[in-house]
Formats: sequence, C-alpha cells, structure tokens
Amino acid sequence: MRFKFPVSAAVAIGVGVIVLAGYFFEYPLLVLLKQVLLQWSVTLAAVALFIGVINLLKVHALKVVRRQKGGFYSVILITFLIITIFAGVFFGGPTNNWSLWIFNNIQVPIESSLVALLAVVLAYASTRLLRRRMNLFSLIFLGTVLVMLLGAAPILGVEIPGLHGPHGLRALIAQIPSVAGARGLLLGIGLGTIATGLRVLMGTDRPYGG
Repeated sequence: MRFKFPVSAAVAIGVGVIVLAGYFFEYPLLVLLKQVLLQWSVTLAAVALFIGVINLLKVHALKVVRRQKGGFYSVILITFLIITIFAGVFFGGPTNNWSLWIFNNIQVPIESSLVALLAVVLAYASTRLLRRRMNLFSLIFLGTVLVMLLGAAPILGVEIPGLHGPHGLRALIAQIPSVAGARGLLLGIGLGTIATGLRVLMGTDRPYGG
C-alpha cells in the first residue's frame, strides 16, 4: 500500500509547527519566522476576503441577469456594496463622514432591528417549547426571557420593583449566569479550535485541499 503525503499537507504542518513553536521558544530565528508567517497569513486573509467579495458580486449579478427569484434584493445588495466601497476608497477611508453616515444610519438601525427580532423569536420559541415539552428547564427558560424583556425598558413608564436598576434581577442574570454561559461557550470554542489545529498539524484533517 502506497503512503501518500502531499506537498500541501507538509507545508501546512510545517508552518503550523513553526508558528506554534515560536510562541514557546524565544529563539530569534524562530520568532522572526513566526512573525513573517503571521504577516503572510494576514495578507492571504485579505486576498481571500477580496475574492469572497468578487464571488458575492458575481453570484448576485448572475441572479439579476437571469431574472431569478429575489433579484430585486440582489440589485439592492450590489448597489449599496458599490456605494460603500466607493465611499471608503475615494473619500478618505472608513472614518470619513460618508462612511460614518452609512454606518450610523443604515448598518446600526438594521442590526438593532435584527436584535429586536431576535427577542421576539426567543419569546415565541419559549411558548412553543412549553407546548411541546413542559418541564423545569422550560419554565426557567421562559422566566429568564420574560425577566430580560421586561427589565430592558419600563412598561408604560412603570418600573417593576426589584427588576430594574444596577442591582435588580435583570442585572443579576446578565452579570452572573449569562457571563458564565458565555465563558463556557468561549472555552468550548477554544478547545474545539485547539483540537482542530492539532488534527491539521497531524495531517488527519486537510481543509487546505491536500
């Protein structure tokens, strides 16, 4: 049985070992190689982002030309993508007045609307969960959603005692269980990233196409 070890796998494993070793051993040559490889990775990431934008334009342009369903939204996406790139490139970068106006008056309202929609979806999902599976955890989930929604803003200007304020129940949930859950998710993501990186270094996974 012939053992296959492609060049792409060797390059990926070698680069990963050099960068990883550069964080643990303070040899000048090793640190220099690590910095150079990290700079290359940033450049490659920028090129990949550029290719992704070109592919996005291509996909939506074909959708418009072929008059497929949703072509109107593709026209809106292409138009505002070109306007945003034009404002960022020809008017002084992302901090110019045009770019900031687009960010504050278009992107921020859209993101706020999505967050508000997420709150409604959570409330609806909790009611469906109670219909299908009534148990203690479902009640805790529903109660937490109601507390966070009611504590976000006073209803008709009336504050519920013990719910609002920096020492209220909503702040307690946001500062302790919510932060603990978020840290647990981050730890899980970190462990998964480490496991994936080790599998790539050992040649078990080859996402680079080797």
